Amino acid sequence: MEYKCIDLNSYKLHIIKTDKFKTVTIKVIFRSPIIKEEITKRRVLCDMLLQSSKNYDSKRKLSIKAEDLYSASISNNTIRNGNYITSGFNLSILNDKYTEENNMSEGIKFLSELLFNPDIDDNNKFKEDKLEIVKNNVKNNIKSIKENPTGYSLVRLNETYNDSVISYRIAGYLEDLDIIDTSNLYDYYNKFIKDNLIDIYVVGDINTREITKNIKDNFKFRNINKEKTLIALSVTKPRKKKLIAKETTSNNQSNIAIMCNISKLTKYERDYVLPIYNMLLGGGVDSKLFKFVREKYSLCYTVRSFVKPLDNTLIIISGIDKKNYDKAIELINKYFIEIRKGRFTPKDINISKEYLITAIEDITEDSESIINNYFSMNLLKLDDIDTRKDRISKVTRNQIIRLSKKIKIDTIFNLEGGSNNGN
Repeated sequence: MEYKCIDLNSYKLHIIKTDKFKTVTIKVIFRSPIIKEEITKRRVLCDMLLQSSKNYDSKRKLSIKAEDLYSASISNNTIRNGNYITSGFNLSILNDKYTEENNMSEGIKFLSELLFNPDIDDNNKFKEDKLEIVKNNVKNNIKSIKENPTGYSLVRLNETYNDSVISYRIAGYLEDLDIIDTSNLYDYYNKFIKDNLIDIYVVGDINTREITKNIKDNFKFRNINKEKTLIALSVTKPRKKKLIAKETTSNNQSNIAIMCNISKLTKYERDYVLPIYNMLLGGGVDSKLFKFVREKYSLCYTVRSFVKPLDNTLIIISGIDKKNYDKAIELINKYFIEIRKGRFTPKDINISKEYLITAIEDITEDSESIINNYFSMNLLKLDDIDTRKDRISKVTRNQIIRLSKKIKIDTIFNLEGGSNNGN
């Protein structure tokens, strides 16, 4: 796998050459400091751009064109990375070797058409009927958050940090959706194209010179933007007293979401020690939380932990019976202390390392994972895959214990079910 980054002034082109796939994947990533009032508008805009364009002014025409390109697929997603909101437009298309000459070039033109030639009327407004379709879809997505108790408990946990971007709902807000119209959405489109930091990633068995020319011919961003805000959040000041929050639900099962703050985290700890600590605590089936809280004591249906390094946080989520809440929290606290006191074996460490190294090796098996990996490498200044594997293998017991003392449970949110075992 060969990687090359080309600075084209208004954006960076990242070429990852590999012969593992029959497809070529192209992802255009827009990134800007997150503004709460613009989240919903961004979600609507990104969906709107894939709804139609000037030359493909209906979903049917878009579908026909995608089929003509040998079932090319285009999608989008929006997430938060620390202080930034990131929106990606993804094209997956068969390599010309398996179709016909210029199929990939036509696919790139198609993606460019959707981004640069939106379906607006003579008054520079998006079309009302299509906007209503997209707004209804976004509205349904926002309303459906409550249908996923685990996801909803995480949203409500995040909202306890109401002075931080952590609290923002990336799905959007109904009250902001109501004020989006065809005119202000087009104004926002122009801002979106003009003000975002832009990266384009290409993965596949490609000719570097040809793909560079193709991208340059089709993606002509005009502005040169620089990062105006640090990507990583400042460390959240710990609460003087742990916050316990609760909301009741009609679901039979309760869901616990726990936020842990991490203070004075070094880059080395973030990149290497923290992933191993997370695996020991709750990151896999051999973790303490899984083996004891779930398996030995049967206190929960699910339990796992994950880290958000740009937020300096570790999060635990668990689905439990209402009656087991106190005991589950007691045991979660216990295993935090167990690791802090070094009550884990060399075998525990090695299992965690093996899992992480395998996960890193698996990155190369999927084009989307490859893009996410290189995007993270550039965003977080991560080492390359081989270096990461080597450094993970060298993390020591004492480094894990030192890190564990920097991690503190700050907030517990209990989405409390209405009954025990449905009774």
